Amino acid sequence: MSMEVEAKQKKEIEKEDMEEEAKVEAEGVVVRAQPWTKQLTIRGVIVSAVIGAIYSVIAMKLNLTTGLVPNLNVSAALLAFVFIRTWTKILHKAGYVAKPFTRQENTMIQTCAVACYSIAIGGGFASYLLGLNRKTYELSGEHTEGNSPRAIKEPEFGWMTGFLFLVCFVGLFVLIPLRKIMIVDLKLTYPSGLATAVLINGFHTQGDKMAKKQVHGFMRYFSISFLWAFFKWFYTGKEVCGFSQFPTFGLQAWKQTFFFDFSATFVGAGMIVSHLVNLSLLLGAVLSYGIMWPLINKLKGDWFPVNTEGEADMKGLYGYKVFMSVALILGDGLYNFVKIISFTLINVHGRIKKKNLNAALDEQEKSLDDLKQNELFVREKIPMWVGLAGYIFFSVISTIAVPMIFPQLKWYYVVVAYILAPSLAFCNAYGAGLTDINMAYNYGKVALFVLAALSGKENGVVAALAGCGLIKSVVSVACILMQDFKTAHLTFTSPRAMFLSQVIGTAIGCVMAPLSFFIYYKAFDIGNPQGEFKAPYALIYRNMAILGVEGISALPHHCLQLCYGFFGFAVAINLVRDLSPRKLGPWMPLPMVMAVPFLVGAYFAIDMCIGSLIVFSWNKLNGKKAESMIPAVASGLICGEGLWTLPAAVLALAKINPPICMKFVAS
Repeated sequence: MSMEVEAKQKKEIEKEDMEEEAKVEAEGVVVRAQPWTKQLTIRGVIVSAVIGAIYSVIAMKLNLTTGLVPNLNVSAALLAFVFIRTWTKILHKAGYVAKPFTRQENTMIQTCAVACYSIAIGGGFASYLLGLNRKTYELSGEHTEGNSPRAIKEPEFGWMTGFLFLVCFVGLFVLIPLRKIMIVDLKLTYPSGLATAVLINGFHTQGDKMAKKQVHGFMRYFSISFLWAFFKWFYTGKEVCGFSQFPTFGLQAWKQTFFFDFSATFVGAGMIVSHLVNLSLLLGAVLSYGIMWPLINKLKGDWFPVNTEGEADMKGLYGYKVFMSVALILGDGLYNFVKIISFTLINVHGRIKKKNLNAALDEQEKSLDDLKQNELFVREKIPMWVGLAGYIFFSVISTIAVPMIFPQLKWYYVVVAYILAPSLAFCNAYGAGLTDINMAYNYGKVALFVLAALSGKENGVVAALAGCGLIKSVVSVACILMQDFKTAHLTFTSPRAMFLSQVIGTAIGCVMAPLSFFIYYKAFDIGNPQGEFKAPYALIYRNMAILGVEGISALPHHCLQLCYGFFGFAVAINLVRDLSPRKLGPWMPLPMVMAVPFLVGAYFAIDMCIGSLIVFSWNKLNGKKAESMIPAVASGLICGEGLWTLPAAVLALAKINPPICMKFVAS
């Protein structure tokens, strides 16, 4: 009996201690950080894997439909908070003592989850890897000289997973020796990492009342979105059926893809991204499907043959759509590439000159929190030999194994890529720290064109696409890691725990991303220009490679002049943004974003703009509530409909079709 009383008393003391620790955390008092081994928890890894898996499925859907995926870091941090808080409350009600949920654990979960689903976003499943399959080869023009029939590699789980493990892990080690220099010495801001840290610190200081509202908001809109997606499914018996084809603005507008398709996912995404992104999408839609394509289509028989083979013939209207979007992307990418590199070099030179003069002054101006953050960040060392040994080891393995997966990509090209990668990764991470723009895709495109030109017509396309993925993965993973180091720095999280959680997340993502891809690839018609899953970037990347191999002979008639115009337009818009007065510059459209509707259509731009309209109206009505609730509501809308994809894919694989086709015809 006495033993039972003793155990009960011990349990009560533990509970009081944990409640006190949670109270201190909630009041914003920073207690001495736990050892890094305690910040990395088993429940945290489990929750990270669940969130990473959910967001891998959602990100893959967005990638395969439009190729545009919003930044989901804040949403992942919110979901981590929702999961763990719900779990601890259930345990408390059951009479068990749960370890308090700290900002460090929240950061670790967010880091691990982001590392996981980032592979689904940037792993090439909707761009350079999918561009190797037979359908994309056929869409790019089977009779094109540079589009060799040998340049086909059908997606398979084995080689895709192996390729990801080879190229993604190299990026984890490349910038470890520069961690202190970039975060503490150069004080780079990394706006996305900073925003995530502010949000996580806010979760753990604003108390339970706001947390409950956010949890309830997320769950309510998650349920609504999931049930709405389930309801919509019943009316999609054929390809062009259902609410997703509802002619909101009339049948004539519907034929030019101008309609609202009732997608909660894109409305939620529109609530997360900036108004400028959504307005750029709408402008691109109006310019392409509203003006350009109807005008060019009238020139059928003059500019291109009347009897082109279907809607997706590269010698017909579809060729103009592809190459004009390529011109916009390349113009924007090249401008930003030169700008960020120049900005980086000038900034580094300026900081080196001023370092000694300002060192003492900077030290005096540092707040107590800054000093504590720096002290923890520097004290928790990751030895330099870990970075060097890891980079060399994975580079050697990759140099041997990648040419086995892609024989067209010669081993000496891989060696040169890994010699250049550290300097490219530094430039990209430094530029992202100043501007919040991850330029990994542009570094990949440069590699794509160089390898296409060097490898010749037989091997050029495969070598270019594989090499693009290799460079892009190293540069992108290194940038995401540095961004997460910034979040760790501001939330008093151990860099060792953060790095290990990044490694775990990357490993999970290298398996989860191919699995989420094959859910769609086996169940739906991926790459069909007339279907839902158009995968526009797969075609864009393959045609970039063909352009690199063949030159301008790959273009349809009169397309070169139009491409020059759009390339110049992209550069001019960027120049106006950077050189015009502050009031005008921020309203200039984003050319790379404008290019997406050129291939996909206008419907999703309308969905995204409705998301912006909701945010604008909500801020006008109740700005304070909107600021705290918008991330929760948007996350609920995205996750609900995104998760319906899983049962929808299972039904499609089981050959169970929706019972009704809702379609509209002219009277």
